[in-house]
Amino acid sequence: QQVQEDLNKQLFDNLVSFLRRSHSEFQEKTTEWTCRMKSREIPTAALVLGVNVTDHDLTFRSLSEVLQNNITPYIALLEAKDCPGIKNLMQKLMGQLMNCYVDVDSLEDEDYVQVSQNRIRCSMTSLTNWYETVTKKTDSETPSKKRTSSSRDWQSPPVVVIFKDMESFTTKVLQDFIVISSQHIRELPLVLIFGIATSPMIIHSLLPHSVSSLLCIELFQSLSCKEHLSTIIDKLLLTAQFPFKLGEKVLQVLINIFLYHDLSVQNFIKGFQLCIVEHFYSQPLSVLCCQPVDAKKRVNSLSHDQCENIRKLPSFRRYVESQVSEKQIALLTADNFLKEITQKLLEDLCVYHENYVSVLRCLHVFTSSLPKYPLGKQIRELHCACLENRVWETEEYESSLQLARMLNKSDLVTMLQQCVEIFVSSSGNEFDKTVEKLKEFLTQFQKLEAEAFQERDVSVSSQKELQKKTDLYHLQKTLLELKESRRSKKLTKFEMLRFEVVDYIDSLVRNYLVPADHKTLHEIAYFNTASVLRGHLNAAPRIALHTALNNPYCYLKNQALKSDGGRISNKAPDICIVYKLHLECGRLINLVDWLEAFSTVVMAVEGPNADAASSDQVDDIIHARFIRAVSELELLGFIKPSKRKTDHVARLTWGGC
Repeated sequence: QQVQEDLNKQLFDNLVSFLRRSHSEFQEKTTEWTCRMKSREIPTAALVLGVNVTDHDLTFRSLSEVLQNNITPYIALLEAKDCPGIKNLMQKLMGQLMNCYVDVDSLEDEDYVQVSQNRIRCSMTSLTNWYETVTKKTDSETPSKKRTSSSRDWQSPPVVVIFKDMESFTTKVLQDFIVISSQHIRELPLVLIFGIATSPMIIHSLLPHSVSSLLCIELFQSLSCKEHLSTIIDKLLLTAQFPFKLGEKVLQVLINIFLYHDLSVQNFIKGFQLCIVEHFYSQPLSVLCCQPVDAKKRVNSLSHDQCENIRKLPSFRRYVESQVSEKQIALLTADNFLKEITQKLLEDLCVYHENYVSVLRCLHVFTSSLPKYPLGKQIRELHCACLENRVWETEEYESSLQLARMLNKSDLVTMLQQCVEIFVSSSGNEFDKTVEKLKEFLTQFQKLEAEAFQERDVSVSSQKELQKKTDLYHLQKTLLELKESRRSKKLTKFEMLRFEVVDYIDSLVRNYLVPADHKTLHEIAYFNTASVLRGHLNAAPRIALHTALNNPYCYLKNQALKSDGGRISNKAPDICIVYKLHLECGRLINLVDWLEAFSTVVMAVEGPNADAASSDQVDDIIHARFIRAVSELELLGFIKPSKRKTDHVARLTWGGC
């Protein structure tokens, strides 16, 4: 939430500034506002939020809070589904505005009247009269009374109407509202905010020129959802502050769902929260996934069973196999010795995370400036590549090094300066020598620049001497020497230094960007079960329906519903019985035969009770249950009525799940 507030701060500040300008013009009655009133223009903010519609609700809620705290208490949020007509829109608008007016100070006064309790006709005239009443009441208050928020300090705060999904509103509703509002703009300081998911041109597509000319539109653009996601990953995952981490496959599942399904940052965060819950629920050693200070206490309090769980971890087994025989025996038998080693390994894992993030950011500085982006432009792409395998063994990394060896001096110096800042601000203690080495490279580049000026002067003087020599022999000799030097292609000092810089960055990558699954006890901090996450997030409705109808015990957990093999249980719900019977039929199903089969299965359990009522009543009840079950099956899309035979239905699904 803090990251999202920071990302939206600039946008909200611009909107607040826009509303302040509109409001001040209305208060001061300036020439510009008078001209706008004469032309009946309504101040309008076109807020382009992008196609990630599921994130808009949170953005509008935050915007509403900001405006209430800084500008006005009169805010209405309208959705197209609630406003099919202008009458519904006015009802929704007036209901929200009148209910939102809550003045804590005036609640204690005897002459206070709650406008929302009065029966008022929903019209713009009624809204204007209500606004004049509440603003006059605010003006008549004594200055000594304390204000509940800064928005109360305005004598005539604007009325803000937010259309959350402008594209979904009908053209007639928008036209009627804008035309009516423009006629009352002298008495009511109305400001519109259009939430737009596609393009600002939608305003001119929905509204004719005669209506859009009544709006004074200013455009506001939010950050793209991809930039938003990159910031979230940067602040949540690429930090040593939080010990919990996502494995490569899990992170790739979340990113793929984001990119190819909904582009929703909120859904990405929900998936991240699901990973946290699943990890701490399914991993018995997740109690050790904490900060090093807390981990020391928790390791010492481990039970024998928890120590056995550590010994069963695949990464710990590899660690034991790499030790000498005496240490192997101690690790597998002595719990106290195991706790000491576990504490050390967890500290090493924490140090690995700190160093990994710093070197990853440094590598991203180089790769993000290369043409064609072999390792991706975003840091999340580079992070996934490093988690997947040894990144230095990939073709993309080799091509990145080749391109880096062709960078010019100014770009290389800028990158080195950024890397120095990254390592200086790093919490790791291993990069002091790295910072000294990078600063040494920068110093050498400065010396090369000074030498380049001297060589340039020398070359100019040599060219002048060459022009003075008119002897053909000396001229041919000089040209042959130049040709020979070009053939030898000796590396210049700059090229040699550039190779040295790239090789040093390569050595950092090989030392610190080892994949996480190569580290001991990585299972404690990393959630790698992508199949579980995919099962939760990737919906498979047909499989779920088939499982529920074919084996209701899977969901209901009722022992009476357990069935052996393909036998149809007479205790199952009616729709399950009908579904299993329909699986045994062909393309067309005879309803009479289907009813008889259903009755046979049901009567197997209701046989003893059949004597209690007449057979006709039993048949009517069974018939009604059958009709209801068939209707539910038709609603789910498994069957449909057949035009060829009126007493038959057609089956719509085939094959197994």
